[in-house]
Amino acid sequence: MAIMGVRAGGGVRAAEGGGWRGAVAAEWTKLWSVRSTWWGLASAVALMAVMAFTLATSTVSNNTNALPGDDMGVVSVSGVAVGALDMVQFVVLALAILVVTGEYATGSIRATLQWVPPRGRMLGAKAAVVAAVAFPLGVVLNAAGTAVADPALGRWGRLRAGEFAADALQSGVYLALVAVLVLAVGAMLRSTAASLTAAFLFLMVAPMLLGAGDGAGLARRVSDSMPSTAGRYFMSGDGPYPQAVGLAILAVWTAAALCGGVVVLRRRDA
Repeated sequence: MAIMGVRAGGGVRAAEGGGWRGAVAAEWTKLWSVRSTWWGLASAVALMAVMAFTLATSTVSNNTNALPGDDMGVVSVSGVAVGALDMVQFVVLALAILVVTGEYATGSIRATLQWVPPRGRMLGAKAAVVAAVAFPLGVVLNAAGTAVADPALGRWGRLRAGEFAADALQSGVYLALVAVLVLAVGAMLRSTAASLTAAFLFLMVAPMLLGAGDGAGLARRVSDSMPSTAGRYFMSGDGPYPQAVGLAILAVWTAAALCGGVVVLRRRDA
């Protein structure tokens, strides 16, 4: 939406703003103008520190107890932070969901859709902002988890610059994609509680239940094709398909969710 202004010579001109850039700028401002964003980011870093320390001490305990069957040997320090992201991600995903469901809860979504009538542009702007925040946050979370896990692991930890850089970047990519995915789910469900529940069941519970069996049955193949499992294989490189395939599967899920979110927004009024 362009805003009209008056030139010094008396003419009328369209002020800067509006369109795609204006929609993104508005979403960026809204995100950082609420305290819940800052609290959520701080909570994610704090939880990463706790989870990384817990996983690191568990690894040390397994390697030093009297049961040889649970020995893990020397592990990648940054890989421990990747493992901790399984739980930490839900703090970030809650923030991503609130970007859209928070507006439905307060009724401000009506103003948003008046300012940015094209539903695809509105959701795309929100997705761009969420991804722009989630990617560097994923890098920071991996760095924080690595910093905590390294001294806790001691001689059982392996820290290499190449591994750390790859794990940090892959954590950022994963978190950005999955945050956009749940944002789209929020646009479809419009409820924070329902969206969080759906995200937890879809990203955590369902893959665990489907993948619990051994072998290469149908349930296992379905689990391997789900976004969180594919993302985990992408980050760890330890899966039934290459890392690039895991990234592609996650990206397809995210794109499909965004398309679904746009369709629902176009069919249902605010």
